[in-house]
Amino acid sequence: MSRPLRRLAACAASAAVAALGLAVPTAQASAEPAPTVNLATNPGFEIPALPLADWGAVPGWSCGAGEAAVTTGQAHTGDSALSVTPATGDSTGECAQTVSVLPGTTYSVSAWVRGAYVFLGATGTGHDVAPSWVENTGGQWQRLTTSFTTGAGVSSVRLYLHGWYGQGPFGADDVRVDGPAPAPAWATWNVPTTDNVVFFTIDDGWQRTPEAEQFIAANKLPITAFPLPMPSGFEPDFFKRVTSVPGSSVQNHSVSHRDLSTLPLAEQQAEICDARDAAARVYGTPTTVFRPPYLAWNADTLQAAANCGIRTIVTATADFSWGASNVWHGGPLQAGDVVLMHFTDTLAGDLQRALTAARDAGLRPAGLTEYLH
Repeated sequence: MSRPLRRLAACAASAAVAALGLAVPTAQASAEPAPTVNLATNPGFEIPALPLADWGAVPGWSCGAGEAAVTTGQAHTGDSALSVTPATGDSTGECAQTVSVLPGTTYSVSAWVRGAYVFLGATGTGHDVAPSWVENTGGQWQRLTTSFTTGAGVSSVRLYLHGWYGQGPFGADDVRVDGPAPAPAWATWNVPTTDNVVFFTIDDGWQRTPEAEQFIAANKLPITAFPLPMPSGFEPDFFKRVTSVPGSSVQNHSVSHRDLSTLPLAEQQAEICDARDAAARVYGTPTTVFRPPYLAWNADTLQAAANCGIRTIVTATADFSWGASNVWHGGPLQAGDVVLMHFTDTLAGDLQRALTAARDAGLRPAGLTEYLH
C-alpha cells in the first residue's frame, strides 16, 4: 500500500473512532449457559486461500508443506473439501489447528473422512484422549466422532486429522468441535491506569529501518509491534531486535490487513488465528492482543478474536504516523493513551515526536501487555 493510501486509511480510521464517540465497549457477562457452537476454524474448507505465503494452502489449518490442498467437486457438503497426499512414506499427512476452549468443559469432535486409516483427535486436553479412526471408507464419506473434557487451566487444545504411513491420500470435510465458546474479547482504545504511562504501538512492518531500530535501543523503548505475517517473515530478526526491550512484545494484526468488519465471523477467525499461528512459529510465544486493521471491528471480531485466544482488542487514542501528531481526545497525551505508529521510513522521527509529547505530558512509555494482562 502506498504512503498516500496508508495515510488515507489512517485518517479514515481516526474518523471512525471519532464517529463512535470514543466509546470503550466491554464484554457483557451473562448468567445464561453458553450456547453450543462449532469452534473449528474453516471447518468446511470453504474459505478461499489468499495469495500470501503465510496464509498457507488451507486457511485455518497447519499442514505439511506441499501435502494438503482444497479440492472442489467431491465434497461431503458445500463446494470444497480437504485433500491430503503424504509426501513420503514417513509422513502421515497431518493437518492440525489450535482451538480455544474453556477449562473443565466437555467438547464433542467429529469429521467426515474418506480414505484408508484416517485419524481424528485432540491433544493438550489435560487428559489422554484416544483418537477416532477408520480402517477404510471404501471410497465413501464416513463420519468419525470422539470427545474430550478439558482439564483445569486448559484454554486451548490441538485438533488433528491425519492418515497413516504408506496408506496414500485421504480427504476430510465438515469438521466440528462442538461446545461453549470463550467469552468475547474486550475492546478498548486506551488502558485505564493511574500510572503516568503511555503505550507505543507500531503496525504492519513493510519498512524496517536501522534508524528506528537504533532509536528504540538507545532510548530503551518498550514497544508493542503488530507486524503482518508476510513482512514479519521477510525479516523476523528485525522484529525480535526491536522488541528486545523489557515490556515489549509482538502481537496480532491479521493475515491480510483487510477490514475485518466487512467479513463474516468464520473468515475473521481464520484471519486472526492464522496470524496467531504465524507469530507463534517465528517468535515462540502466543499473541493475546489484537490490533484490527484500519481500527475497524464489530461484535463478530470480538468473538473471532476470543476463539483465537485473544483477550484484548486495542485500537488507539493517538496517531503519530507519517509525521502526524493527532491526539483524538484532544489536548496533550494522557495516562493510559495508546499511540499508533507504523513501520515506515519516518518511524524514527515519529518515535522521537511521540516520546517528546509523552515527556512533555509527564508520561513515560510502558509495556502494553504488562498493563492489560
